[in-house]
Parts: sequence; C-alpha cells; structure tokens
Amino acid sequence: MPAGVSDPRRHPRDAGGRGARTGRHRRRGRVTAFHVVVPARHASSRLPGKPLADIAGKPMIVRVLERLANCGAQQTWVATDHADVAEAVSTSGAQALMTREDHPTGTDRLAEVVNALGWADEAIVVNVQGDEPLIDPALVRHVAEALAADPEAAIATAAHPIDSAEDFFNPNVVKVVTDAAGRAMYFSRAPLPWARDAFAADRGTLPAALPAWRHIGIYAYRAGFLRRYASLTPAPIEQWEALEQLRAMWHGERIHVLQVDHAPAPGVDTPEDLARVRAMFDPSGLSE
Repeated sequence: MPAGVSDPRRHPRDAGGRGARTGRHRRRGRVTAFHVVVPARHASSRLPGKPLADIAGKPMIVRVLERLANCGAQQTWVATDHADVAEAVSTSGAQALMTREDHPTGTDRLAEVVNALGWADEAIVVNVQGDEPLIDPALVRHVAEALAADPEAAIATAAHPIDSAEDFFNPNVVKVVTDAAGRAMYFSRAPLPWARDAFAADRGTLPAALPAWRHIGIYAYRAGFLRRYASLTPAPIEQWEALEQLRAMWHGERIHVLQVDHAPAPGVDTPEDLARVRAMFDPSGLSE
C-alpha cells in the first residue's frame, strides 16, 4: 500500500499543495540517511510472546524486518528485553540489542539504543512497532524524509483523513490538528476540529471539507531529542489524554505531520488480529 500524499481536493485548506510537497519530498536527489529501531517487548497482556508469534513459519518480528528491508534505512535494530526475541532476530541475520526491562515508555527504550550505538544528535531514527508485519516500507522512508525536510522539528509522524463520523467521535481514534507549515498544533482523543454549525444540525455525518486527520503511530526522531527526552517532566495534558507525544509539545518541541491518503495496514494487538494476519500470509506471500 503506497503512502501517497493527501488529495488537496479532500481538504481545501491544503489546496496550496503543501501536503504534496511534504509527502513527495525528495531533497533534490539526495537520499535521506536514517536508522530504524523496532522495540519488541516479549510481555503483552493480550498476546503474550507476541514478537515470536508464528506467521507462515516465521516469527512476527522477522516478518516485520523483512518488510523493513526495502525502506532504505542505513541500519535497522530490534530493541528487546528478552533473550528469545534477540536470538530469533540474530538467527534471521538481523541486528538485536538487549535493553532494560523497566523502561516506562518506548521512547525511553529508543534513547537507550541511541546512546548504546553512539549515533550523532542529528541522526534520524524511525520507530517502527514490532507488531506490524504488514508495515509499508515507503511510509517509513517518507516519515524520515519529512523530518529531514523540516530542520526546526524534533519529531515527524503521519496522519490520514478521517472519513466517518464513527471514527471522528471514537476516543480510541487519535486526532491531530496541524498548522499551515504541517506541524502539529494538538493531538487529542476528542473530536477535533469541532465543526460548530454543522454538528449543531447533524453529528451523524462529517462535513465534506472538514480537515479531520487520524494520527498514525509511526515516529521519526532526531537522536538528540531522544537523549533529551528522559529529562522532560510528564505533562498534565499528556496524562489526561494518555498520549505520550503531548509531552514533547508541552515542552516546546515541534512535530511535523506527514499527510498520507490512506490508513496503514493494521498491526497485531489481539489473538483475532493475529489470526487475520496469518490468513493473509502465504508461505510464498508478501515477504518471500
């Protein structure tokens, strides 16, 4: 599934083409240098041992790495807290780094990797979750490019249009509002932006031109920000919304939002998700 840019006809406020420049950005032929880190915790309340779950004869974490082989990263590392996961990664020929078990957030785990590997502060590091065996490698590359193109941003992420009122009013769907430069103004579980007049008449249908965007949980960071992150105190809005990225915004960090056309393939959170993904794979399927 290509990570195409948003259609300015869908959201008129983007009609100037900013989204197209962001999504298609290629810095005059220069290849953006970046690394990928895949946090892979063995423990999972809903799916214990998730990184090692079998998908068509291979562990899930290996299926993720197979997808990432085409993203263009200089280095790809799996950051794990379990020896069995590290062994599965190493056996596949990829690189694994054992990390602490007590990290409060995935971002803290990334910071440990950055420090352990000695990456420069200006290095770009993309965080890809270890439960996304259908991850689009182009999306990974495009998020890295978006950060490289915005030197004032510490973080880049992505979002796609929300097309249904059900998703818009669902608190499990995180919304993001951006400014004219494509940077996040706020992330929320609340329905944002609020179409006052339209919703006063009808909340069952989204206004056609409403710039409603759903956040996609992929991040590119500058390594220097990851080193600073541990010293940032938790923000009240972060705790109320239960959204970790709000800590960075609370402390004045800029987050660039890449706008893409479509939702990415879903990850694996439950046994039902795993069964669905297994059904999609064939021994000679996506990654063979």
